[in-house]
Formats: sequence, structure tokens, C-alpha cells
Amino acid sequence: MDFPKDLLFTEDHEYARIADGIATIGVSEYAQEQLGDITYLELPQVGDNFSKGDSLGVIEAVKAASDIYSPLSGEVLEVNTELEANPELVNKDCYGKGWIVKIKMSNSSETSSLMNADDYKAHVE
Repeated sequence: MDFPKDLLFTEDHEYARIADGIATIGVSEYAQEQLGDITYLELPQVGDNFSKGDSLGVIEAVKAASDIYSPLSGEVLEVNTELEANPELVNKDCYGKGWIVKIKMSNSSETSSLMNADDYKAHVE
């Protein structure tokens, strides 16, 4: 299982890749493995605002459906619309083409509450 060092993680298995005040958010490899084959994602709209811990949307799989929680507060700048036609990208490349949203962070200090890759690895093992 992959735990990229450039990511921060939540206990609920979302990740955030931070660059220039923008967080690219998705679900971890562990999460997509637990869910199984992803069949549908309910995604937010560009311009939507979320607080840390709010539900960004829903990810549905053959086994279960689960909320996707925002690891950080901010405004949605971009949504990965490719997931509408190809939700399996989350299974195939969760840290690359399977990202879910990009948000402009409104409170960068919230990153201190997220786990680094080593802590997240210990959390799931």
C-alpha cells in the first residue's frame, strides 16, 4: 500500500496535497481498497464552501456508500468531472487521476490537525 510523503491524511481516510494555498483532496488507497469497486461519486459544485469535517459528497461502491469529508475549510475551485463518467479512476489512481476536488484553503492552520504519511500508515495498520 502506498503512503505518499507529500500528502496529509484524515482519520476518515481522505488526503490533501497542499500547494500554494490549494488543497487537492481525494480518498486514500486504503479507503478505496476497503470500499471495493467505485461505481459513482456525488460531487460538490465549483464555488461551494465547506468547513473542515463537512461532507463534500458521497462515494458509492459495490460494497457500500460513504461520505467524503473535507479535511480542510475552503472554497471549491475545481471538481474532477472525469469521475462522473469514470468513477473507477479512484480505484486505479487515487493519488493521481482519481483526485476529487481542489479547494482554496481558508485556514491553513488546520493542516496541523492532519496526519503525515508515517502517522497515517500507523493508523491503518
